[in-house]
Amino acid sequence: MKNQQRIEEILLSLKKCDYLSREQLQKMHNLGQTRNAQRLLSSMEEYISHFTEDRKKIYYLNAIGREVVQSEKVRKKTAMIHHYLMRNDLYIHMNRPSSWKNEIKISIPDTKLSIVADSAFISNKIHHFVEVDYQQSMKKNVDKINRYKKLSTINSQFALIWVTKTPYRKKKLESLCTGLKGKVYLWEDIK
Repeated sequence: MKNQQRIEEILLSLKKCDYLSREQLQKMHNLGQTRNAQRLLSSMEEYISHFTEDRKKIYYLNAIGREVVQSEKVRKKTAMIHHYLMRNDLYIHMNRPSSWKNEIKISIPDTKLSIVADSAFISNKIHHFVEVDYQQSMKKNVDKINRYKKLSTINSQFALIWVTKTPYRKKKLESLCTGLKGKVYLWEDIK
């Protein structure tokens, strides 16, 4: 019974996060040592599929797993996997907020501008918008930050959180976000 509950919790995590590495699943579900985690995940092959990226197994729901947790999103191997893994590491780092939602469209009132945040959540009654910078051009990042700055002139009650790969990009994003509440994390610091 306890094992079935753990399996359902893992399936629900995969529904929420789309893709998770073994290490991420270990942190989220206290799966213990690597050998125990691998044993449990391989016993779940009826519900989950995986592929290998950077010598790590990345798990996602297969058709039966989607049916069990009523997920309609079909996931397959993707070149954008690092984007998902970075976002999920931030989700774990932020203590898995219950209000966390992925790919949220934000409309800026009285304008035709909108922003699609990689994720959003509410903490201490403040909206937090998450942006992941894996290999995005700095030009696109600048455009997005300018949209957030426009939003802040209408409602400044939000924080903007970035996760990026290199100290150089972190410093650049911090500089571009001057005037906005928020924080920029290095991926390696939150893994």
